Amino acid sequence: MRPTTIVVLKALIAVLIALLLLCQVAVLPGMARSLAGMYPYLSYLEVPGIVIGVIFTLCAQVVLVCVWQLLTLVRADSIFTPRAFVWVDVSLGAVVFATVLVVTTLAFLITAPAGSPSIVLLCLLGIVVGAGLSLLLVVLRGLLRKASQLEHDLSEVV
Repeated sequence: MRPTTIVVLKALIAVLIALLLLCQVAVLPGMARSLAGMYPYLSYLEVPGIVIGVIFTLCAQVVLVCVWQLLTLVRADSIFTPRAFVWVDVSLGAVVFATVLVVTTLAFLITAPAGSPSIVLLCLLGIVVGAGLSLLLVVLRGLLRKASQLEHDLSEVV
């Protein structure tokens, strides 16, 4: 991978992390306050909604940091080392945790008549996307393991 590509990707990751931080600090609390004012009967969900939103965006930030670290390993030409597996595993854990968080939120919204059909559909979409990303990361981890083994075997031959 070209160094300019890595630098551009890292810059985009930095921007995404900053935007997610802005969402955690300003957008989520403001939106929760606004919704609690519009629907007073749901005001008890304001704090849990903020907490769940902040944790969900934190999971996305963790994945972005892991991708940053993997790009660093690619640039150092050491992507086929055991350190890479740690970052892939942390990414997988963050995606699975975020998906479980969405499932829990959906279960709560269904049991307490608090969710509109569009929010329920959005949660279902989040579950499908989270499950798909989790499976994709498992496949990519297997490919990385196979490529690492092949690289190790080639280094022994040479």
